[in-house]
Amino acid sequence: MNREKPSPLKTLLIIFILIVVYLIVSIPFKVMEIIPGFTDIRPVSMLQPVYGIFFGIPGCIAFAIGNLITDIVGNSLRWSSIAGFIANFLGPFCFWFYWGRLSRTPFDLRSAKKNLRHILVIAVVAVIEALLITPAVALVYPDVDYGLFFATVMINSTAFPILLGIPLIIVMQEELGFKARVLKGSRIAGRDRKEE
Repeated sequence: MNREKPSPLKTLLIIFILIVVYLIVSIPFKVMEIIPGFTDIRPVSMLQPVYGIFFGIPGCIAFAIGNLITDIVGNSLRWSSIAGFIANFLGPFCFWFYWGRLSRTPFDLRSAKKNLRHILVIAVVAVIEALLITPAVALVYPDVDYGLFFATVMINSTAFPILLGIPLIIVMQEELGFKARVLKGSRIAGRDRKEE
């Protein structure tokens, strides 16, 4: 799993491509609003674990920028978008950090146990995002139904990564040969060096 560090130009190209993919998936659904100007149906959330696990920091950056551009295009750019930007960076980051640093086993979803662990990470990420974005919205826009807002963030950040994200990850890893990003110094990276 050791990889050469990509050049800055290649990293920028990866970020650009991931942003384009994000926009292709997200923009068509901006019309399906739950709280106009604030929340909508977000199938693009399925890409969050994909971007974190397979692309690391470039994926985290692309996911956050993609969300910001979608807010601009959808005329829903608000002060709370700052919290949204942070949350949409941290989401993929949590997947990358857990599977690339904390996990004692390489990433795959071939067992029920690993699927359950992955679903638990999805739930933790959803809570983190909801706890970051909801107070920002409630503070600046007190008229917004923040209970509905919190619930919408939770549903978007769990349902789509589970129902659409898990099958996508399996196809990408098993059929297309994508490999999870592993942090230097992680238990997995250390074990791989010993096996070489």
